[in-house]
Amino acid sequence: MPTQQLTTPQTSSRTDSAAVVVAAADVAKIAAEHARDAERDHRLAPEVVRSMLDAGFARHFVPRRHGGGAGTFEEIVRAVSVVGEGCTSAAWAASLTASLGRMAAYLPEEGQRRIWAGGPDALIVGALMPLGRARREEGGWRIGGTWPYVSVVDYADWALVCAMTTEDRPTARFFAVPRGDWRTEDTWSSVGMRGTGSNTLSVEGVFVPDELTFARDAVATGIAEGADAPCHRVPLKAVNGLCFAAPVLGAARAALAAWRDGTAPRHTSASGGLDGAAAVVLGRAAGEADAAALLLEAAARTADTGEVTALDVARNGRDCALAAELATSAVDRLFASAGTRAHQDSAPLQRHWRDAHTASGHVVLAFSAAAESYARELHPPRPAN
Repeated sequence: MPTQQLTTPQTSSRTDSAAVVVAAADVAKIAAEHARDAERDHRLAPEVVRSMLDAGFARHFVPRRHGGGAGTFEEIVRAVSVVGEGCTSAAWAASLTASLGRMAAYLPEEGQRRIWAGGPDALIVGALMPLGRARREEGGWRIGGTWPYVSVVDYADWALVCAMTTEDRPTARFFAVPRGDWRTEDTWSSVGMRGTGSNTLSVEGVFVPDELTFARDAVATGIAEGADAPCHRVPLKAVNGLCFAAPVLGAARAALAAWRDGTAPRHTSASGGLDGAAAVVLGRAAGEADAAALLLEAAARTADTGEVTALDVARNGRDCALAAELATSAVDRLFASAGTRAHQDSAPLQRHWRDAHTASGHVVLAFSAAAESYARELHPPRPAN
């Protein structure tokens, strides 16, 4: 499938980061209108991506000196979950677009100026696993590699890819590669989240100058050079789960709306009330979704302080994974009670069910690993004698 680049509006004005929450409702509406097309085409419609950029997702975490909002995690969680009520794939794209804009702020200042030379709405995608190789050359690095599952890559202006250096003591580094220096392969054929277009990106022998690379440890520890906003002083593990869990919350809310529209009328008495079994389904599913939202918003507020402890990091990882489990449980409960009508291709509920399971299956949202990390921080093992 051919790639398509969207023209990024030229702007250098600062943005109100809170506006993204309001604008998210329009993105959700447009995304819902194109959701079936996204499933068919295995990528989002250009109109959806354009609305996402216009709403301010790409610029949300961009430093203010480059025209961005340097916004909060609580704002982005709320905005992404709203988009998810229209289309989980669009919410995933919006969330990752914001997250990669934050990561690009760890580049040297000269590299940041290149990335955002045309304004803060550059669409940056990412490949976070160190699957490439980088060889040191004068003034930069020669890199190559293949990275699967790069969401929204068809529309990207830049890609941040991770590679291991070939030095005596290899280290992981991120490299910013402009559109035109990579090729994509259409490999995305998932049961859910089909519209994310998470295809494979390959780079062969591309030279990346020093201003377009940074050590993975920088973003892992949350140390951005010259950071003047809390969002650029937070370790990746404290916030990575928010990026992937917020779309699942959106899917749960979308499933609740679909269930009330399609299933509830068949379990309503003449007086307008739900029968007992249906009322229990609705009450518990809504409660699970609400609990997931509370967990994510609390984790986001912790990250927004810009000063988190190791225990905060572990707790946030635990709570994001638990929130995804709760949201997926809500969708399961609704889908199981909806009968065979919900299994039809035309039924929105089955899409929300597939999307929730695919999104919550991301390795970052694995609860067992997150729980173990939390337990080790809360009860560290005794040192060996």
